[in-house]
Amino acid sequence: MSAPTASVPTASTATGWRRAGMVRRPVLYTVASLGLLVMAAPFVWMALSAFKTKRDLTASPPVWIPSRWTLGSFHELFAQLDLPRYFVNSLVVAVLVTVCNLLFCSMLGYALAKLDFAGRSKVFGVVLAALMVPGNLLILPLYVLMSGLDLIDTYAGLVLPFAASAFGVFLMRQFMQSVPDELIEAARIDGAGEWYIFFRIVLPLVRPALATLTIFTFLGSWNNFVWPLIATNDPGKYTLPVALATFANDPNRTVVGGNGMLMAGSLLVVLPVLVVFAVLQRHFTQGIATAGLK
Repeated sequence: MSAPTASVPTASTATGWRRAGMVRRPVLYTVASLGLLVMAAPFVWMALSAFKTKRDLTASPPVWIPSRWTLGSFHELFAQLDLPRYFVNSLVVAVLVTVCNLLFCSMLGYALAKLDFAGRSKVFGVVLAALMVPGNLLILPLYVLMSGLDLIDTYAGLVLPFAASAFGVFLMRQFMQSVPDELIEAARIDGAGEWYIFFRIVLPLVRPALATLTIFTFLGSWNNFVWPLIATNDPGKYTLPVALATFANDPNRTVVGGNGMLMAGSLLVVLPVLVVFAVLQRHFTQGIATAGLK
């Protein structure tokens, strides 16, 4: 019995595949473009509404492009809210949380990936188990813990619960496993200590992972609303999302002007995240591509 022979594509078959690809490509581009428009439409509306006049905000039918560009909503927002303080609060908390995650998650990821110690697999199992726990379930025990430590209405109470994350540890551990063991052993033979190896050899090799962790951590901390709302009673400690939500529910604000101010405030909330992503975009893309190859 003869073995089956593999069919070889003929010229006509290859031409048919090429024509099918030429038909599918415009369809895919069209669908992707429509999806992009649907996703970007709310952001574009918010950004344009921040520069509209009160007349444009109440126009019927709604107008997309402002008839007259104005910064009035920003002026009113700064006049009615202590926006610089809230902005600084959010920035301090987000930066501290990001720095802590980069340090602690990298250290634990390096230990789980490259150091041999008793119970390493069990520690990694705990990290994986923590990934499966919904974050909302931890709000009550975190509040009880922070209240017992007298850290409510403090920056420490906003930062410490998120100083390290299971996702960050898992991400750094997976990337650090790609660092060659021979490189680390050669550094140890040359007399380098673990701290030198960690900071001067390993971390520079996992910069895409650090950029990815920076973006996710900064974004999550900057947009965090539930925990700052629960953990702060003093308006002076409010972060920007909490302050804007409090302003949105204020019955004393005017509806028309308030909507424009809310759009202006929302735009200010989004801008720092866009700046961070623009700065780290190259490393972030490289990190995603590298993760896809593993």
